[in-house]
Amino acid sequence: METTGQNYLTGTFDTLSVLEVSRVSPLACWFSSMLFCFGGGVLSAIMLAEPAVAPLSNSTSVLLASITWYLVFYCPMDLVYCCAALLPLRLVLSGMKEVTRTWKVLGGVTQAHSKYKDSLMVMIAIGWAKGAGGGLISNFEQLVRGVWKPETNELLKMSYPTKITLIGAVLFAVQQTRYLPLQKHHLMLIYTIFTVVNKSRMMLTGSSASPFAGIESAIYKTLFTGHSPYAAFTSEEKIACIKNGATNGTTSTATTGGNRVAGKNTLVSPVNGQSGLLKAKEESENAETTNCKKNK
Repeated sequence: METTGQNYLTGTFDTLSVLEVSRVSPLACWFSSMLFCFGGGVLSAIMLAEPAVAPLSNSTSVLLASITWYLVFYCPMDLVYCCAALLPLRLVLSGMKEVTRTWKVLGGVTQAHSKYKDSLMVMIAIGWAKGAGGGLISNFEQLVRGVWKPETNELLKMSYPTKITLIGAVLFAVQQTRYLPLQKHHLMLIYTIFTVVNKSRMMLTGSSASPFAGIESAIYKTLFTGHSPYAAFTSEEKIACIKNGATNGTTSTATTGGNRVAGKNTLVSPVNGQSGLLKAKEESENAETTNCKKNK
């Protein structure tokens, strides 16, 4: 059974935009909320060539999600949201969400294993999509609300839930293929305890730092930041540009000050500084055209 109200109360919605959409178009707000709740099932179904509407076939889950959606957005005096914003209740809801995440990831890995027994990558991908589908399709969910922010793509900058779900998918997939000598229920217990405790720690301390930041930094510096032969040239070029900009700024300031002293209020236009570049570009193009004609 999919997570419903927990996603609203502990998720990462664009609050201002969602509130505006809930007043302008309740249908669009409801549809984006259902995508956020059932995004993992929808995305994994598409990847497995199954009906994308299959996760919505559970009428009880859809009804519960719809009731929670209505109470969160339209309850008088925002009583439901204010109660859910209390720290003790937020901790309980976050713990429930992390437990559900474990079942989602394991369900996705098991579903992929039943069809592709020897494909480790497929099991990881389906488990990841099943557990973090709401975040992975967040751009489409935003598009339903009339918001387009491609820079918020989870693949460009992963959030903590997406990272922890990917790690869980890798662990369960390795365990499913017998490469990890650990019982399934033991792994579920360890993974769930870690996610719940770490999420509670982040909420209590108000810290959004990932516990894997040190490991990520070490791996990135070791494997993905090799020495570039253009690094020195690029640095020198940047320094030269900065110096030229500073020199031009100083010259312009001095010229402007001199003109004001002389009783003239004329300012130096930046267009004059660009005219030389434009002329040089035109001359080079003319030269290339002439050479081409001679070769013909």
